[in-house]
Amino acid sequence: MSEFPASVYANRLTRAQELSTAAGTPLVITPGPDLAYLTGVVSESFERLTALVITGTGFGLVVPKLELAILKDSAVPGLGEAGLELEITSWVDGEDPYALVLGRLAGATSVAVADAVPALHLVPLLDRGLSVELATAVLRRLRMVKDAAEIAELRAAGAAIDRVHARVPEILRVGRTEREVADDIAAAIVEEGHTVPEFIIVGSGPHGADPHHEVSDRVIEQGDVVVVDIGGPLPSGYNSDSTRTYAMGEPSAEIAERYAVLERAQRASVDAVRPGVTAEAIDAAGRDVLVAAGLGEYFLHRTGHGIGLSVHEEPYIVAGNAVPVESGMAFSIEPGIYFSGAWGARIEDIVIVTDDGCEPVNTRPHGLTVL
Repeated sequence: MSEFPASVYANRLTRAQELSTAAGTPLVITPGPDLAYLTGVVSESFERLTALVITGTGFGLVVPKLELAILKDSAVPGLGEAGLELEITSWVDGEDPYALVLGRLAGATSVAVADAVPALHLVPLLDRGLSVELATAVLRRLRMVKDAAEIAELRAAGAAIDRVHARVPEILRVGRTEREVADDIAAAIVEEGHTVPEFIIVGSGPHGADPHHEVSDRVIEQGDVVVVDIGGPLPSGYNSDSTRTYAMGEPSAEIAERYAVLERAQRASVDAVRPGVTAEAIDAAGRDVLVAAGLGEYFLHRTGHGIGLSVHEEPYIVAGNAVPVESGMAFSIEPGIYFSGAWGARIEDIVIVTDDGCEPVNTRPHGLTVL
């Protein structure tokens, strides 16, 4: 069954209905993170349409009859007992599922759709005369502020990936390839409670200067600085994401000095997090430390991203984002410095905004770990 009680999903659906009604636009949600968030239904979007329809008067789920089994492990069977009526309409090959969606819309001429709706299903809705917009304004608001059940899962995910980083010194050794290290880390990620390793970056030496390097057959050498960025989902679907940087032997004075500045920058952004502070101000807090030390040009990306059922979701901690953070939001704080052809470093924690600051869910040491 779903990881959370049906009452949690009933509350989310009701809130989505309130927000969509206020916006004056019904919602059409197909399989993806938004459907999982609202109903616990975890499914892929295939050529047969599955769609949750939310209007001001009710909730309906259009689903292929041959895929009804996906509902049994979701919150859907328990919604009635939680006080929410969700009408399920199944269809078989040869019937028109888009007509069923239109029927649920009760004459509405415009809808808001989740951004995961594929063109395969979006175009038929447009062909039937519907005006379509993204439901981002509604769904973003819902998913950015985590409820108590989500926060508990993010804490568990943070602890799980911390246990993996605690094992990295056993795995990361001179003479091994990045790929060999990544394979062992992948096994550890699953052993420590994740369902799969969603991503693994082992960036050694010059590869560490590429923020999105994954793995290669490069052999790790004495003197390398190695960036290890790892994460994945728990059985609930909530994700971990944490980066630590390792040194294969004592680093040079220059590397140690620059890394110490990065530590201060990461700490400055974490310290800046509290309700009412804008995302761009949190970004600036750490970035300013790097700029003052002459390292600003080597910080190549935003400071962070939201996390939950998706590894990357709103809010984005970046210049130009004037959204004030709120208690319950969860996002990464991950400044990095990258020196092309030489080395790179990044420090990343997931933090949850509290009433008076923030709670990091990752607690492994932030310093350059010398192996």
